[in-house]
Amino acid sequence: MKTTNNTILITGGSAGIGFEIAKQFAGKGNKVIITGRNAERLERAAAQIPNATAIVGDVSQADDVERLVKRLYAEFPSLNVVVNNAGAAHLHNLSDGTGAFEKASEEFLTNYLSIVRLNEKLLPLLKKQQEAAIVNVSSVVAIAPNHALPSYGASKAALHSYSQSLRISLERNSGVKVFELMPPLVNTEFSQEIGGERGIPPSVVAEELINAFDKNVYEIHVGQTAYIYKLHLSSPEEALKALNPVQ
Repeated sequence: MKTTNNTILITGGSAGIGFEIAKQFAGKGNKVIITGRNAERLERAAAQIPNATAIVGDVSQADDVERLVKRLYAEFPSLNVVVNNAGAAHLHNLSDGTGAFEKASEEFLTNYLSIVRLNEKLLPLLKKQQEAAIVNVSSVVAIAPNHALPSYGASKAALHSYSQSLRISLERNSGVKVFELMPPLVNTEFSQEIGGERGIPPSVVAEELINAFDKNVYEIHVGQTAYIYKLHLSSPEEALKALNPVQ
């Protein structure tokens, strides 16, 4: 997959991993479109990225998605890369027995169902391009869950399975490539509640994605994710223990 001269949509592009992906791709001569719910933060982010367009919207809201898609088809007919990065996460304990359904509903809508919807709506445009790609940002917890992020991990596991199915389907019926970016803990504002200060910089995640584009590596195990993946292949039980250490 080429790393320059693309038109790239990045959801959740105002901060963290999404912002770094936008900044690094823009630095290589790509046009980037970033979305986010907070207009002020989104415009502030876009001002730091050359050749960037900011579109305010929430991917979990159907009306916002319709407006986004309509604008993309009208103003960005060369769109050839979609990075599904927007996410939601809740730190909670299932044994408490409170709020699990509400938290899971938000996480599955944002982290999985919204991605399925947006991909479906943009695939006709992507298929028109000479070269195109979808990037689904999942997580190390798609491989082995962490008990403190139960429905977040489950939503990312669903996204992992969907990404594999989508990749096989599109390989057989189009030239659209499907990448899955699987970061470990990353030091972002989004992750502070779960100890994000111990995580890797988001810039490393963006660099790994660009390297994977260049080499057509479709499942991208960033940092500790590579270790957990190998451990899971040899012993799923040990991988589970590694992500759920005894306190």
